[in-house]
Amino acid sequence: MVSKFDDERMTNHTILDRSAGIAVWRQIMETLKAEIVSGAFEEGSRLPPESDLAKRFGVNRHTVRRAIAALTSEGILRADQGRGTFVASAPLSYPIGPRTRFSEIVSEQDRAPSGRLIGSALEEADALLANQLGISLGTMLIRLETLRVADGVPIIVGTNWFERSRVPNFVADYAETGSITKALELAGIEDYRRKETRITSELVEAKDAQQLGIPLGQPVLVVESVNLDMTGRPIQYTRARAAADRIQLVVNGDV
Repeated sequence: MVSKFDDERMTNHTILDRSAGIAVWRQIMETLKAEIVSGAFEEGSRLPPESDLAKRFGVNRHTVRRAIAALTSEGILRADQGRGTFVASAPLSYPIGPRTRFSEIVSEQDRAPSGRLIGSALEEADALLANQLGISLGTMLIRLETLRVADGVPIIVGTNWFERSRVPNFVADYAETGSITKALELAGIEDYRRKETRITSELVEAKDAQQLGIPLGQPVLVVESVNLDMTGRPIQYTRARAAADRIQLVVNGDV
């Protein structure tokens, strides 16, 4: 939400110095940046609409848009498609180790974790999936598409594969709990550990951009991982795509 302080300020015009030799859009950028740094706009709060800012500064929306784009490129603002422009929160610090649990990691940083079921399907294991999960070609799998969220901000889109015979009710259990760990517990898998993690990057695809609320052309971190049950048997292969400006992957020395 826009702060009360900002609502009051919107009723007045901010005078720009058009003879200073500094581009108008840059003056707007620096003004907004100073207000964000001072706390006038809180982390996660929504910036006023471009039309309101244009009225405040006495400029057209194109000039405001350029200032906002500059602040977004600096990581000070973030644009969520269909929702508006927000003051960026500090990136989520995300340790990669033997026990990597989204809900625990987010909660430890005083943020509220949640998981959303985007979709699911049954499919037969191809060569890649069979190799990752240590199963035979053609084994029936559950594919689960998820969105992981912290404080209402989309962080990770994940595609997860599980052997159907081991977790037959997994889709319903995940939809109810919003947690892969809890859904595995309901299937009788009390604990698990990370076998390996591979990290690359790519430009976001259209469907992921929509889920993450980021523009096309933005980079995402791609994290491929395999989890094992406590007997050493693979239970999950995941290909996750994370908004690069919202997460900081931290690789522990014991990985």
